[in-house]
Amino acid sequence: MSLNKELLDLLVCPECRESLTLCPAEDGLCCERCQAVYPVRDGIPVMLVSDRLGLDEWNGSLPGK
Repeated sequence: MSLNKELLDLLVCPECRESLTLCPAEDGLCCERCQAVYPVRDGIPVMLVSDRLGLDEWNGSLPGK
């Protein structure tokens, strides 16, 4: 399931308000500033600070890697 490009353009990190980068497998949204990933479950971004994972905890794909 592909995420809607228009929706992605509107989403920002709920913690720092920086733009997010979609992970290559579309399994997460990465915030470079916070060094965190917000998971995408069943095509729906989970934008809760309590559900984000640090880059060191994330087992999914990462942008630029």
